[in-house]
Amino acid sequence: MQTRISRNISIGIVLLLAGGAGIWWFIPKNEPAEARYATVTVERGSIIQSVSANGTLNPVVLVSVGSQISGIVKKLHADFNDQVKAGQVLLELDPTLTHAQLLQSEANIANAQASLELAQANEIRARGLFEQEYVTRQDLDTAVQMLKAAKAQLALAQAQMERDRTNLSYTVIRSPVSGVVVSRLVDVGQTVAASLQTPTLFQIAQDLSHMQIDTSYAEADVGNIRVGQQATFRVDAFPNRSFRGAVRQVRLNPTTQQNVVTYDVVVSVDNLDQVLMPGMTAYVNIVVAQRKDALRVPNAALRFRPGDAGPRPDKARNSGDSRPKDEGRGKDKGDTIPMGTVYVLEKGQPKAVRLSVGITDNRMTEVLGGEIKEGDAVVVEDRQPPAKNTGTGMRLF
Repeated sequence: MQTRISRNISIGIVLLLAGGAGIWWFIPKNEPAEARYATVTVERGSIIQSVSANGTLNPVVLVSVGSQISGIVKKLHADFNDQVKAGQVLLELDPTLTHAQLLQSEANIANAQASLELAQANEIRARGLFEQEYVTRQDLDTAVQMLKAAKAQLALAQAQMERDRTNLSYTVIRSPVSGVVVSRLVDVGQTVAASLQTPTLFQIAQDLSHMQIDTSYAEADVGNIRVGQQATFRVDAFPNRSFRGAVRQVRLNPTTQQNVVTYDVVVSVDNLDQVLMPGMTAYVNIVVAQRKDALRVPNAALRFRPGDAGPRPDKARNSGDSRPKDEGRGKDKGDTIPMGTVYVLEKGQPKAVRLSVGITDNRMTEVLGGEIKEGDAVVVEDRQPPAKNTGTGMRLF
């Protein structure tokens, strides 16, 4: 009996201790604001705003060498990566057919020349007989007309011969520019058909020491891009190396895909060591704005909202701008001024401070105006956000 009473007392003591621990655990603890909120000091520094896109490296001048006549490839004189000079022979087509056509044209010229000589003799004879009144005026006119027709036939035969001679020269394909052979699209024995359109035989890059990046930027970003702005880019072949370029052209022709409008931006690149190759994918960043000594706040501070501060403002319209902001209007101008809100600690509680903001590098944002100065601490994180009431709890009964 005494053992049972002792056991009940022990169980009661354990339950009291457990209940006390639970009450201590669930009672809210008042932590100092410095421990609850993480802050960052407002400072001055440089901010570089850039817009990014992917593009393709291409030669500035890429010449497609074709053929104006059809024929079978007889001999190749150039291959991939060969350095060629302007006028150098690249390829020869079988000249048998075009040479036969030239011989036929030469025979037609000989025939037309003989006809012309006969017409000249007949015209002289008819004119003499007409003066002696042995033939009529009609006979003389006929002889004159035959002479003119013979001259025309000779001119036609000569033109056909020039055409066939030119076609014969086209059987030898020469390089129109000096450069390097980027692509060869034919082989020996292949038939080149030029009846419908000019086939491409070679592609020659005129100068690979100067290249360009053809890239597309969304309409939200292209408004900040100007000719002459500096650009940096990387390629997969050299992941640890950064290359430089400059915006050469912003083309006005838009491209629309799935209701997304983009514009072609051409970036000029110096490739003096010729390590960059045509067709490489380039990851381009174009610097659109820069501040060297700007008062700046972290974007995390602009995104921060206390648990009881209500809904967050809408995010920035620009997809490359990660700061939330509102827009206000200037006093004298109709331009919209981006606005933002940060929080500072006052008597241990977050206090909202409105700011006018400028450019951003997606990590820091420029402060243009507001009740914030260098050295102030802004809240970036609440380490202990208020617990949400889930509607469930321990039932006592």
